[in-house]
Amino acid sequence: MSPALAAALTFVAAAEEEFDPNDVTPGVVGFIATILIMVAVLLLVLDMVRRIRRVNYRAEARERIEAEEAVAAEAGGVTSDDDASEAQADAAASDAPPVDRDER
Repeated sequence: MSPALAAALTFVAAAEEEFDPNDVTPGVVGFIATILIMVAVLLLVLDMVRRIRRVNYRAEARERIEAEEAVAAEAGGVTSDDDASEAQADAAASDAPPVDRDER
């Protein structure tokens, strides 16, 4: 056996004899660190849920508005009151049918 291998085996044997289970446990510091990480994760999850809920509500509102505009467009051909009054004024002023304007 080489001297380096013998020294390594002696070191490993000495380390096994000096093993103290209290030295390898996380203790109070590990417990506090774990609690802090759990609190941080909980706050992040709550924030994420709030943001996802807000995005879903906005998408639902957008769908409702688009559905109302589609119904209004089918019924009258115009989507808003201002555009309706302008279209009626234009149609009354000229004999030509009203021209659809680009949506803003």
